[in-house]
Amino acid sequence: MELYARRKFANRLSAVGAVAATGIGLCALGLILATLLIQGVAGVNFDVFTRMTPPPGSAGGLLNAILGSAIMTLVGTLVATPIGILAGTFLAEFGRYSRIAAPTRFVVDILLSAPSIVIGLFVYEVMVISMGHFSAWAGALALGIIVIPVVVRTTEEMLRLVPDSLREAAVGLGAPRWKVVFLICYRAAQQGMVTGVLLAIARISGETAPLLFTALNNQFWSTDLNAPMANLPVVIFQFAMSPYNDWRQLAWTGALLITAFVLGLNVFARILSGLQTRQQRWK
Repeated sequence: MELYARRKFANRLSAVGAVAATGIGLCALGLILATLLIQGVAGVNFDVFTRMTPPPGSAGGLLNAILGSAIMTLVGTLVATPIGILAGTFLAEFGRYSRIAAPTRFVVDILLSAPSIVIGLFVYEVMVISMGHFSAWAGALALGIIVIPVVVRTTEEMLRLVPDSLREAAVGLGAPRWKVVFLICYRAAQQGMVTGVLLAIARISGETAPLLFTALNNQFWSTDLNAPMANLPVVIFQFAMSPYNDWRQLAWTGALLITAFVLGLNVFARILSGLQTRQQRWK
């Protein structure tokens, strides 16, 4: 009885500690979001989405920064997503028979845990220095490198959830292996794979360090991918440290826009993930 009482006490103590830690984390997150909402909403207006980043003491907006972030995120995602999906497909469908599967997973895990500033420095050394100038291409490349491991791991895990009976049935009907993967496995795992891409986009949306070393910034409207390009994370970083109130207000507003975008993507990804899980259970 004494041993049972000690275990029961330890169990309750652990439960209380877990609840307390969760409460502290939620309170901190709530304070951050509340501060961001209060400070950021004050600067939300039509000019934010229609005017360029201003010089000190002038009114302006974040149009060029929003455009630059959208372009580099889109380019990086379009380039990296096919690479990540194909690599994840190899690991899930053919990796068990290949000797390079384990080293590939090891490299992917390293990329997943690598600080983004390291990736930015790598692209700076390989591309920016060799080209002799900053550019949106370099920024998109840095963001794409961050996207690849997220898509690889998500694709692999989603394809592993596809029942082998579907593959065996398709092979039994005479379908070649590539058709089994593209027409059967991809269709069964498509929602989870899309979720992985959305999570990768959410991951790179607020990255500042890689863009400081690659795309840098541009105060003017520019769609030239071979030149420095404005982007929200770097604008927020620069404006938040400035002594000008109007710049700091734009920094709060930009942070609110990124947070809202990332939150929306995460909610949408959770919904797709839940649909995928329910479908797998039904099967």
